[in-house]
Amino acid sequence: MSEVLDVLIIGAGVSGIGAASRLRAEHPDKQFVLLERRERIGGTWDLFRYPGVRSDSDMFTYGFSFKPWREYQTLADGTSIREYLDRTAKDFDVTDHIEFGMHCQSARWDSSSQCWTVTAVHEPSGQSRQWQARFLVSCQGYYNHDAGYRPHFEGEDTFKGQMIHPQQWPKDLDYADKNVVVIGSGATAVTVVPAMAEKAKKVTMLQRSPTYIFALPGWDRMTELLDKVLPQRWSYAIARRRNLFIWQGTYKICQRFPKLMRKFFVGQARRHVGERFRLEDFNPKYDPWDQRLCAVPDADLYNSIRDDKAEVVTDHIERITADGIQLKSGRHLDADIIVTATGLQVQMFGGMEISVDDQPYQVAEKMIYKSVLLQDVPNFAWVFGYINLSWTMKADMSAQYICKLLSYMDEQGIAEVIPRDHDGVMMEDSVLDQLTAGYVQRAKQLLPRQGRKIPWVVRHDYKEDRRMMLQTPIADARLETKPARKAPAVDRLSHAA
Repeated sequence: MSEVLDVLIIGAGVSGIGAASRLRAEHPDKQFVLLERRERIGGTWDLFRYPGVRSDSDMFTYGFSFKPWREYQTLADGTSIREYLDRTAKDFDVTDHIEFGMHCQSARWDSSSQCWTVTAVHEPSGQSRQWQARFLVSCQGYYNHDAGYRPHFEGEDTFKGQMIHPQQWPKDLDYADKNVVVIGSGATAVTVVPAMAEKAKKVTMLQRSPTYIFALPGWDRMTELLDKVLPQRWSYAIARRRNLFIWQGTYKICQRFPKLMRKFFVGQARRHVGERFRLEDFNPKYDPWDQRLCAVPDADLYNSIRDDKAEVVTDHIERITADGIQLKSGRHLDADIIVTATGLQVQMFGGMEISVDDQPYQVAEKMIYKSVLLQDVPNFAWVFGYINLSWTMKADMSAQYICKLLSYMDEQGIAEVIPRDHDGVMMEDSVLDQLTAGYVQRAKQLLPRQGRKIPWVVRHDYKEDRRMMLQTPIADARLETKPARKAPAVDRLSHAA
């Protein structure tokens, strides 16, 4: 390509493939490229390879509305999701627009040319390349793909076994008939424990405090039945609306009646675990949805504990020993393998530096307009999904809003859109401060700020977000617009820096 791109998308995970597919469908004449650091489509689902890796949202809402998920698994495995994304990219003619192996280093906006210049390193060759585009869409997620959060444990250098973080899972790890200790109690831990328990001698989930766990049916029998008597598009629509109602309703009930929902989740654990149930292992200190719920299909974690294939231990680590973990209670856990499922490390825009007219942009000092556009930055969209629903429900709405915005810009002859805060509504809280999860609290200084008023409030309400993004006019006093300059200085696309 020799001309400046209309749109440059960064990231070929679920957000990027969704945005690119929407763009191809609604703006087939737009010239675009999708940059992806990895060597294939998938993002999170290509990165994480630990046993049992799966979605923690149901697939009827996690899948795209324009590409219905047609299997009956409630929570799909990582390979199935990656293959689904690959099929979607091919069906919407996105695959040929992807440049793989591109680690984006910087994005620079130049007002004189009304254009972004993105510099990336092609990691397989080490060569630096550049792309120029009028509109930039970041679908890079919010965590560091190079390394997860990994606290140091006293004595870990003396451990004779293997210590593994799920984000860097070794290929063909042999854990058959071995003692495994998984440190953590979040979504990764509750997934990997029952999966490893099928082959390991014993798996212990070591937690400082419990997490709320929601046991769901692993197979959607209702939709399977409806498919036999209704057109598939009807049964899909019913399943999607039903699941949206369940998840959104569960969140709202947790917020309004936390004591009631605590009893519900603890009661689920008690019922499934049976005689091996201990209240201190399944009764969190915080209220439901102060941290994200962990979903498990067919109570697989509970079943592993009940059948004595796995154990939950609530305690604190004193030190790592040569053959396991010494706890502060005095108990010692024997381990051949220690899995440190200790969380993510938040990183904005994949570590890419952003500047506007050579001035560095500090996203932690700005807000997000309509949950999509960066404050005070021209033509920059950040796709960020839900934390209390399926990620894709919001990511896809964001892509629809971007397409709607591009249409408006074309119709009105607009070259730049810049969200401006004229009312001083920025708060000290970050957009995720309502969550008490460790990775969120550690990253408070990295995340965008929350606003006091719409459209600067980042909510987690599908109905209200849909109204704000898709049902209100694009024209807004807080969205500054500029026409194209008569003599743009940049009109060529350079592939080599």
